[in-house]
Amino acid sequence: MTRVAFLWHMHQPYYEDLVTGEHILPWVRLHALKDYYGMVALVDEFPSIRLTFNLVPSLLVQLEAFAANRARDRALDLSLKPAADLSPDETFFIIQHFFHAQRQRMIEAHPRYAELLAERGSASTPSEARAAARRFSTDDLRDLQVWHKLAWLDPFYQDRDTRVRALVGKGRGFSEADKQLLRTIELELLNAVLPAYRAAAARGQIEIATSPFYHPILPLVCDSDVYKRTHPESPMPRHRFVHPEDAREQLTRASALHERLFGRRPVGLWPSEGSVSNAMVPLVAEAGFEWMATDELVLARTAGMVFTRDGQGHLDQPERLYQPYVVSAAGGRVACVFRDHALSDLIGFTYAGWHSDRAAEDFVGRLVEGGRRYAARGGRGEPLISIVLDGENAWEHYEGGGRPFLRALYQRLSNHAELRTVTMGEACRGAQAELAGIFPGSWIDANFYIWIGHHDDRRAWSQLAEARDALTAPGHADPSALERAREEVLIAEGSDWFWWYGDDHSSDHDAEFDDLFRRHLRNVYRLLQKPVPDELFTTNISAAAPPPAATAPTGLVHPALDGEETSYFEWLGAGRFDVRDTPGAMHQTDRRAPHLTSIQFGFDRERLYLRLDGERPMRELLALGHEVSLIFLKPAGVRFSIRQTDGQNRTSGVPAHAAGSILELAIPVSALGPVSAVSLFVAVHDAHGTELERHPPNRPIEADVPDPAFEARQWSA
Repeated sequence: MTRVAFLWHMHQPYYEDLVTGEHILPWVRLHALKDYYGMVALVDEFPSIRLTFNLVPSLLVQLEAFAANRARDRALDLSLKPAADLSPDETFFIIQHFFHAQRQRMIEAHPRYAELLAERGSASTPSEARAAARRFSTDDLRDLQVWHKLAWLDPFYQDRDTRVRALVGKGRGFSEADKQLLRTIELELLNAVLPAYRAAAARGQIEIATSPFYHPILPLVCDSDVYKRTHPESPMPRHRFVHPEDAREQLTRASALHERLFGRRPVGLWPSEGSVSNAMVPLVAEAGFEWMATDELVLARTAGMVFTRDGQGHLDQPERLYQPYVVSAAGGRVACVFRDHALSDLIGFTYAGWHSDRAAEDFVGRLVEGGRRYAARGGRGEPLISIVLDGENAWEHYEGGGRPFLRALYQRLSNHAELRTVTMGEACRGAQAELAGIFPGSWIDANFYIWIGHHDDRRAWSQLAEARDALTAPGHADPSALERAREEVLIAEGSDWFWWYGDDHSSDHDAEFDDLFRRHLRNVYRLLQKPVPDELFTTNISAAAPPPAATAPTGLVHPALDGEETSYFEWLGAGRFDVRDTPGAMHQTDRRAPHLTSIQFGFDRERLYLRLDGERPMRELLALGHEVSLIFLKPAGVRFSIRQTDGQNRTSGVPAHAAGSILELAIPVSALGPVSAVSLFVAVHDAHGTELERHPPNRPIEADVPDPAFEARQWSA
């Protein structure tokens, strides 16, 4: 009998900004409406099927908060707001973000949702999105608020719940009452997820495994130089990261959360991204884990061999892969299974385009053939074929959310003559094959390139290492603030931030992941009452970098420094940055409109000029005690500020300025030193020195200092 062990991996990074309490992206909530509940609920239909689900703690704690109605994200807030009350900026956000769903299966499957997408068009730039938003009526927006959530509801609910069927059948013309009903259903589903897993585990049908708490790459946390094992000539971060104590804490906290939620300590671990090394083996054993899992290529590198497959994709060396092992390293011993990469990828990437019955038949046939080949090649005992993959993202590409395929697969595996499903824990009991150490690598190419190999990754690791060092440097933070700062570091150790850096992966949310990573690190310094490095205000993204933050100057400017728009022509050749037109500009702490609305900048032959416009006259902003700062990255370390005390504007380093309706400043280029270009941010602080906003949000204003040929280059007839 061939044993088949499935592990469905359920994971989301930690999206909450601990300072503001906002969840920056909505994926915990939306996937909970569909995959997290439906994947385990489906098991009820097949009593003989036994599976393993890996539930990552960073997902679980957020799921708890959403189920208790304690967590908020902007998409949720705007989905509930009356459509007639949406502001232009809120409408703009909805048009940009409420179509983030798989097009064929989740949007085009619903005629009204598809119609709304056609109405929006491509809207690939902010100006196009704003133009599209103006085409949407109040009724259109309300229908979009509903379909944005309705399309994510679990197929069980879409098929069986009369309320959901009625909403789907209605299709369009939804009311505000329909939105409230949908919120009731949403909360029901969110609250059904964890009880469904507890019930399935209690009856012995599933095993629940875990991962390190915030999903870090444990080998890199133990020592970032482990990457040199596969890339000895690679550049490395400017600061080495060596914190095995953090790896230990990520494991012990994961185990404790699992016990709190499910009533027992977990015995199984899917190391984040299947990442393993000798250094993490004793930590895993100390934390009480009996088994872990990774990829077949790690086994091949460990054993000094190569796995090959024939023309039909069948493994040529099943007797080596299809068995559990015991890994011994650095005084620790842990059982380990190695997934069949090819079979796992068939489900993850291939079968979505097949008819469900044909895909299930093909997969079961491959399992049977693998078991027979194992026996024919002299494999000892019953073969074990391990299938490990993401348990959520693939189903967006399948018909019916993947449920027809899974039903067809589970039906064929139930009471099969040659196949028997087992949990990973069952699979690893009695493992006899020994490995003296394990090759350091992940499920992708048995190395860590994805997370540390690109320039952007290394920059982020350097920032993380420096923030981690700040925790132990002398300071004035109280114990509570220090504990919160440590939490921010543990979150920033998560793998997902590094996954999206570099040119190997990209999504519509790269900027949000980059911003949230740097936000966590900025919070560390603020909690520790230490200066925030200016580098953490600048995007780490160099591959497919965002466009310049501002338009460049087109001519010299000669403004009268009086705090008023004296003449239309005085700023005519200036460069410009508009706060409101910038994605992410509304991500202020309390979601109020930013104090600044635009920044203009330019040069004459001797000075750099800036003009700042605000929501209110700039003299009133200063009179309230606010401070405006110019923070230069080029030349590095230069900073000027303007604030009012005793009714007078006080400056730090700025020779000339005027505050009226606008704020105008003039800085001699000579005061900046011998520079050919400048880059800077503009920040607003409150009376206590707390930074309220910084513009641009991710990339500084950049401008070349005019040379003698500047005007000639700008001239056109």
